[in-house]
Amino acid sequence: MTDTLLSPIALPAPPATLLEGAALFLDFDGTLVPLADTPDAVEVTDELLAMLVRLRDRLGGRLAIVSGRSITTLRDLGFGDFLMSGTHGLEFAHPGEDVKAPPRLPAIDAVEAAFHAFADDKPGLLVERKSISVGLHFRGAPIWGEAAGALADLLARDHGLALQHGKMLYELRPGGADKGSALTALMQETPMAGGVPVFIGDDVTDEEGFAAAAKLGGAGILVGTPRPTLASFFLEQVAAVRHYLSEGAAG
Repeated sequence: MTDTLLSPIALPAPPATLLEGAALFLDFDGTLVPLADTPDAVEVTDELLAMLVRLRDRLGGRLAIVSGRSITTLRDLGFGDFLMSGTHGLEFAHPGEDVKAPPRLPAIDAVEAAFHAFADDKPGLLVERKSISVGLHFRGAPIWGEAAGALADLLARDHGLALQHGKMLYELRPGGADKGSALTALMQETPMAGGVPVFIGDDVTDEEGFAAAAKLGGAGILVGTPRPTLASFFLEQVAAVRHYLSEGAAG
């Protein structure tokens, strides 16, 4: 499709035929559900889950959730029946099976303590503990964004961790994986193998997924705020994603 950054103004909406024979990879926050003020404020409805089950079954099982969230959190939100990769490609799980992930590093605990020391006297900042990573959200206090970024960069260098930029978020985690490597790995496994990869996501962290999908002959779909992207198609908001997927689920 494309291996260069394009303006989403030039990108068309994805055709219904894109889902035919697809191996579908779906980001969660900002793609399946709107971004919320806090990570635990998102709502996953039974209607959304039922639609995704119908779509998965129509695709012969070739549907995976690929998120920055931990798999434990995704399962708590209702996605236990889906193939998943969590924490930006560091975690994997098939339905009903144990999570495959590296151990939580002592450095992550040290960073979590430093994030709390920074955030505890600054209302609006939020430290998010994940299974093998930790995030510092500044959506509720954007005035502290620059200082939060400087701290995260310093801690990443001091502890030899990967710094993941997100929407109003800095996350520190082990390196060696991203959403693109997650897609590439899952495309080697049943049930995704044999499909044409399509990755739908909204964040800069999804660009690796778009690139990996294109490299394997598929495509990316950017959601939400227009920006230069490796995606080939564009949907303007979560509601448009749900409509597109529901049309695919209905056949």
